[in-house]
Amino acid sequence: MSTITRARGALTPLEWVNNLSLFPFLAPSIRIEEFLDGETYVVRAELPGIDPAKDVTVTYAEGELRLHVERSTEHKDRTHSEFHYGSFYRTVPLPAGAREDTITAEYADGILTIKLLVGEVETTGKPIPITVGAAKKK
Repeated sequence: MSTITRARGALTPLEWVNNLSLFPFLAPSIRIEEFLDGETYVVRAELPGIDPAKDVTVTYAEGELRLHVERSTEHKDRTHSEFHYGSFYRTVPLPAGAREDTITAEYADGILTIKLLVGEVETTGKPIPITVGAAKKK
């Protein structure tokens, strides 16, 4: 039985870019796409290999969707891994008129799809009265 191990030396420039895990503050977050489908706002998050029942939390607060994903490492002997493990967060600001009571989430084929209705935004404002005071003299 033989074991083939790739020699690991200095990283090439391409590996520096592709291996941002060397710099945790630059590590990839949850990749998303968002679009409007009629009156439905859709956010899709790419989450392959995740168990959504135990690893994903989606919350709504202050006009934002907040996604938290936890991917734990499987302790196996590996020579090399480029998988990302740990906690991942993403905050998605929602458009004006987003209706919190219509938010749904579904996970299929490694994609989390979140949908919600976006209603009309009221453009009527409340007038603010302006008081005129006497100028103070020095």
